[in-house]
Amino acid sequence: MSHPFDLSGKVAVITGSSKGIGRAAAHALAAVGAKVVISARKAEPCEVVAEEIRAKGGEALVLPCNISRKPEVEALIAETERAWGQVDILVCNAAINPVYGPLGNLGDEAFDKIMHANVKSSIWLANLVLPGMAKRGGGAMVIVSSIAGIRGTPVIGGYGISKAADFALARNLAVEWGAQNIRVNCVAPGLVKTDFARALWEDEANLKQRTSTTPLRRIGEPEEIGGIVAFLASPAASFITGQVIVADGGVTIG
Repeated sequence: MSHPFDLSGKVAVITGSSKGIGRAAAHALAAVGAKVVISARKAEPCEVVAEEIRAKGGEALVLPCNISRKPEVEALIAETERAWGQVDILVCNAAINPVYGPLGNLGDEAFDKIMHANVKSSIWLANLVLPGMAKRGGGAMVIVSSIAGIRGTPVIGGYGISKAADFALARNLAVEWGAQNIRVNCVAPGLVKTDFARALWEDEANLKQRTSTTPLRRIGEPEEIGGIVAFLASPAASFITGQVIVADGGVTIG
């Protein structure tokens, strides 16, 4: 290990990595030596990210996948292992939020869709990847969650419930797999300037109120979360597991 963040020779699969936090995480992981699998529903935007990484001297593979479809999730891991032999780092970043409003407006179908994509898919991925990590002596899984799983919200409650489930999932997987040297952690971002959160930060009144009560007086950038993902996947975090790293500019303590 040349430095505590070195991931040379490691293979990382990042779901939802065609833009936003997933894209930033892919860049950060590639910057410290990992081979990265760029995955999202459509191949074209994934290819753009892969080319960005290759232009900087990194290695990137594009494998489209809709995480709500189990056969596609299985194919994602199978194709990664066929191409690069293994998965050392799993980043579960892809998520959905089809309803913006109070829980009274959240129908059964929409709630099931949220939990299916945001929670069940991570369980599928863990069950596909972690046994192989164990055979090779260890690995790291990082779930990109949200502070919506910590605090209440009047507009994205279903999403928040799924993000709270991420915390429990990470803790349980950390306990189950810790003896095999597999670490599982969550990152819980606050409001970050991504397309996914556009409805929140494009609302000028909401943004003004939010930044006025945030100690750093601003919202986050994707790169500020991507670096945390790379840290948690790296040897620098080798004694951290089952934890939730909050990155919100201080809003939850302000």
